[in-house]
Amino acid sequence: MSRLVTVAPERLDRWLSGFGERHGDVSFDAAPHQVTVTAADGAIAVVSVPFQPLADLSREGLVAHVLAEHRLGVLLVRRGGYGAGVFAGARLVDSKVGSRHVQGTTKAGGWSQQRFARRRDNQAREAFNAATEVAVRILAGARLEALVCGGDRRAIDTVLEDPRLKGLVPLVRTPFLGVPDPKQKVLEQAGADARAIRIELTQDDDGPS
Repeated sequence: MSRLVTVAPERLDRWLSGFGERHGDVSFDAAPHQVTVTAADGAIAVVSVPFQPLADLSREGLVAHVLAEHRLGVLLVRRGGYGAGVFAGARLVDSKVGSRHVQGTTKAGGWSQQRFARRRDNQAREAFNAATEVAVRILAGARLEALVCGGDRRAIDTVLEDPRLKGLVPLVRTPFLGVPDPKQKVLEQAGADARAIRIELTQDDDGPS
């Protein structure tokens, strides 16, 4: 049985110690993109390395790597709002959120339905244009190491199609975040979620994550 847990970078060292306490002596098999921790009782934890590659393949090197002040961008776009932020480690150093009104669905038919659909499409286009301008202003020149996106996938794809953002596309990494309409607190939480270390456990582990 396997499951995925997420751990804040600041808690990874403690989590690894707890894993050993619960499952017995551990061995580390480290690679630049992931670290596999195998315990005496057969439990295995595969730690995905953020901001690859990992240079120091020891446990201490892994902990130091995740605690370094990496520059992470977060881009959130939905029809009703957008947000972009730059995190240096856990600190949000630059950000902007905004909203645009996009009408919901209607039960009207015929010409009214078509007119409503055109208006809604125009509103969505304006919202995505506004999101693009914010992404250019906040993210394009931010010297990011990685970019995590969230909200609506089609909206994100539309924003990243802008030629001014082409340098960001290779930086996009998982996870894709499911978020409500972006507000400041939503953006801040998205940054915390984006920074979290992802660990796949291949055996039940009832200790704290």
